[in-house]
Amino acid sequence: MSGGPFPIVMSAPSGGGKTTIARLLMERRKDVGYSVSCTTRAPRPTERDGVDYHFLTRQEFDAKASHGEFAEWAEVHGNRYGTLRSAIRDVMDAGRHVMLDIDVQGARQVTAAFPESVTIFIVPPSVEVLVARLQGRKSESEETLALRLSNARVELLEAERYQYVVVNDELEHAFRSVNAILDAESLKRERKPALGGEVVGVIAQLLDGLTAKVGGRR
Repeated sequence: MSGGPFPIVMSAPSGGGKTTIARLLMERRKDVGYSVSCTTRAPRPTERDGVDYHFLTRQEFDAKASHGEFAEWAEVHGNRYGTLRSAIRDVMDAGRHVMLDIDVQGARQVTAAFPESVTIFIVPPSVEVLVARLQGRKSESEETLALRLSNARVELLEAERYQYVVVNDELEHAFRSVNAILDAESLKRERKPALGGEVVGVIAQLLDGLTAKVGGRR
């Protein structure tokens, strides 16, 4: 018997590819929906309130936070971002799983609020690929690249907390792996950790490589 809709918590270090995989899932699966987040930052010219974000004042955001309305929230670059519990429930009440593309800190908060969440951590196949993806954005200075690599090492240490780890060596292959996870989880109520030996090895290599790179930049 199906366990019903559940939150999908997907995390990755910057350059891991989680946002692209999340978008593909929402494009290709009718049973996956998106929870519109709240933010205190100003909307960009092309953004619409209630579609891209719920744009709140700092006072409005803080009021919701103080009343426990957020499943997760954090401050990033001076602005606050959060996911409302009610927004997650609205998507699930409509019969769809909720896609949450969030960092490891947010993931801990969401899984505490929604223990039925399926947690997936996306990792690149190597440090070289991770660096190449970040440099390919054409927006990373040496300083920000070093910071992201340092943060990636911290984030990778959280991977063992996730039920599933998917190596994003090739986008379509990674998408199919995540898609298969959702298919399997949709058919069962009880979930078990599934951190295979192969991905444990990949994570160990990534951590060794990042330690060397971060240490070399000091």
